[in-house]
Amino acid sequence: ATAPVRGRVRADHDRALAMEKSRRLARLLKVQNQLRALHETQRAGHLRDAHEAEARASEVAARKDGADSLSALFPELYERSIARAFEDRDRALTAAEAEAAKIAVETARCRLLDRDRRVAVTREERTREERDGLESVERMLGRAPEDK
Repeated sequence: ATAPVRGRVRADHDRALAMEKSRRLARLLKVQNQLRALHETQRAGHLRDAHEAEARASEVAARKDGADSLSALFPELYERSIARAFEDRDRALTAAEAEAAKIAVETARCRLLDRDRRVAVTREERTREERDGLESVERMLGRAPEDK
């Protein structure tokens, strides 16, 4: 007599987990999209930093060539400043490339999660329809529906 009860409890538990799968996947997808947005924001920041470094290098180069420049007295200072700006630009571009790779990975994960979520929703709907159909048949036959 206890075996059917355990079986019913297990079936109810399995059904509850199955019904929650689409919701769990939807929540995970939301988090994954937030993570992708974070990487996109970081990439944009690195690109902005690279642009600022490039502008700084151009500005120092323009001042170096200006009429009131002190580049004749301190040429190495100007060259060091320009070189540092280009190093900063290159470092920011490298970081932006790394973030772009992370964005690609997160995008792929989001697509897979969304596909899995849609499959889970379809499976849950099919299970629900089958259960409803079975209950309808049992009602027509005059029997009480068994465990859902």
